[in-house]
Formats: sequence, structure tokens, C-alpha cells
Amino acid sequence: MKISGAESQIMEALWRKGPLTPDGIVDEVGEAHGWAPGTVKTLITRLLRKKAIEGRREAEGYLYRPLLSRTDYVQSESQSLVDRLFDGEVAPLVAHFAEHRALTPKDIQVLKKLISDLEDE
Repeated sequence: MKISGAESQIMEALWRKGPLTPDGIVDEVGEAHGWAPGTVKTLITRLLRKKAIEGRREAEGYLYRPLLSRTDYVQSESQSLVDRLFDGEVAPLVAHFAEHRALTPKDIQVLKKLISDLEDE
């Protein structure tokens, strides 16, 4: 499932605070991005069509909630990035960040622990 950058803002709001009413979603993302309520509702409609979210009438009114977990979304997007830019290989991705972005001592420590844990498996 492909979710656009704008649609991902709706998803983030739902992962953070969901379930939300249409007005609740507008309040969460509309002003921050300069989006009119109609724009937000269009994005909601797209996500409904993609089955990334569901809407249901409940006692509090009409509520939207994510059907796609943030973990699954991040996994899919990460894999897509690695596949598209680094031929599916993780090491060149890490090397790219190490060369073009200063790694903090904490970053290095976390990477070393990750490698150590992977070697122990």
C-alpha cells in the first residue's frame, strides 16, 4: 500500500491520538500544514479507499481509526527505501548515513550493540 506524504500526516495523527472525528483530524493536521478542512477530508477519503483506515459511527459521533499499524507502515517504507536506493542491501544505507551525517557517540554505541546482538543470534 502506497501512502503519500500528506496521507501519512493523517495516519500519524490517528496513531498518536486515534480514534478521531473528522474535525479532530482537521484540528490535528489542518492548520499545521495550511490545509483547509476539505483537503483533510479528501485525504481521509483516499485512506479509506486504500483500507489504511476505517470509519465508524459510534456514540461519540463518526470516528476514524487506523487499520494499518505504524510498525507495519515503517517496515514497508523502510524496505521500499532500501530496495529502491540500495538494491536491498542495508550496509550501503548505513554507510551512506555514516558518511553524510555525523553519527553521535550514542548512534555508534547503538549500532555496535545491534551488530553484536545480530552476531550472537
